[in-house]
Amino acid sequence: MAMHRLRVNGIEYDVDVPGGTPLLWALRDELGLTGAKYGCGIGACGACTSLVDDRAVRTCVSTVAEQAGRRVTTVEGLPVDHPVRRAWIAMDVAQCGYCQPGQMMAAVHLLRSNPDPTDAQIDEALRDNVCRCGTYHRIRAAVRLAARLGREAAE
Repeated sequence: MAMHRLRVNGIEYDVDVPGGTPLLWALRDELGLTGAKYGCGIGACGACTSLVDDRAVRTCVSTVAEQAGRRVTTVEGLPVDHPVRRAWIAMDVAQCGYCQPGQMMAAVHLLRSNPDPTDAQIDEALRDNVCRCGTYHRIRAAVRLAARLGREAAE
């Protein structure tokens, strides 16, 4: 085993795992942050999406060694009053909820780079995040609401 320092949700952690361990397993098994979900293990479904240095990363295919020392933000690290959290609740997005943390973190990434996306831009940014329940219309509506809430908060 090897010690790796991870900065997750603003807190420094030392995790004793092999460097090739997927970041997802370090988050879930070592740190108890179970928001990011295991969906496919090949980076195709987006259930494990978290932010690393403010970019959306599939943590199932990203290793602890690659992300050591970088800023990792999981869904647990979003403030309770974050526009994306508020919008997801207001729009009652979740059905089964399994994919929603990844959807939310992809939305956060989108809105940081584009605070007023079109529906086409939302669809493109979240196209690789799979929702088996098919709540895509509610996800898109929540992203639009989060964008508006974020713009209002900035005014």
